[in-house]
Formats: sequence, C-alpha cells, structure tokens
Amino acid sequence: MAGKRWLIAVVLPALGPVLAAAYAVVNLVAIEAAVKAQITGPEWAGGRLAADGMTAVGRDSWRLVLAAAAVVGTLGVVYAVIGALLRRGGRGRTPLLVLSGVLIVPYALAVLVALINPAKALAGLYDTPDFAGGLPAWQPATVLVLVAAGLAQAAGVATAAAQGRRAANARS
Repeated sequence: MAGKRWLIAVVLPALGPVLAAAYAVVNLVAIEAAVKAQITGPEWAGGRLAADGMTAVGRDSWRLVLAAAAVVGTLGVVYAVIGALLRRGGRGRTPLLVLSGVLIVPYALAVLVALINPAKALAGLYDTPDFAGGLPAWQPATVLVLVAAGLAQAAGVATAAAQGRRAANARS
C-alpha cells in the first residue's frame, strides 16, 4: 500500500498541468468548429478574419479559455512542487499548507471563468448566433476537466502531506 500512496502523491499533483493543457486543446477544437460555422453562416457576409483564421469572437473566446488554462496549469505546477516538498517531512510544512490554501482562490476563479463558458458568453455578447450554434454540444462540459484537475491535485497533495507527517513522526 505504501507504494500506491507514493504513486498517488506523485502522479495526482502532476495531473493538474496536463489536464489544464487538455482543457485548452479541446476548447480550441470547439472554438475552431464554431468559427467555421460562423464564417459559413448566413450572417457572415464577408466579415474580416484575423491572420490566424479566427473571427473576433473566436479569438477573444480563445484568449479567455487560454487564460483560464494558463492559471490552472501554472498553479498546477505550484501544487505539484508543494506536494513534492510536503512528502519530505520535516520543517516548513505549515507554510506550505497555508500557501496551498491561499492558492485555491485564483484556482477557483479560473474554474469559475471556465464555468461561465467564455465561448458561449461572448457569442451572446457579440450577437453571433452562427458562432454559438457551431459550438459542439460537448463544449460546456469541458469545465469538468478543470474540476477533475483540482480534485486530483487536492487528493495528491493531501496524500503527500500525510506521507510527510508519517516521515516526520518516524524521525522523532
């Protein structure tokens, strides 16, 4: 069982950045599909495309999705480091646990942005029904990838903290 705990304490915190990247990739696919639907829709009428082939709503949606993924991914790396440091046992555990508690606020805000669904919200704001209609039906569920990342990291950091506590108690 100790081997499985080690694996949990190492692998789960590392899942955060991986799942944040997966969130960004699947949303890029969804946004590109929506852009394609928008430019082939009846309301397009020769509008402008950016150099990357995106419309304004597509580009702005992608920027918000990328920002949420970047925040979660960066904090995921920080949580992985915290988990590794907590596994050591020894001094400095309390500040690390406090830091992990404080960092949940920007993490939660990034997940909230994803929950609001920037692509759908901006489609309404920009009044682009073709873009909104082109979003795949599965796109709103992509926020669950970020929720899974947070849960995996929480379980991994908690396991690492328990291992560190056991290691510190064994030395005493």
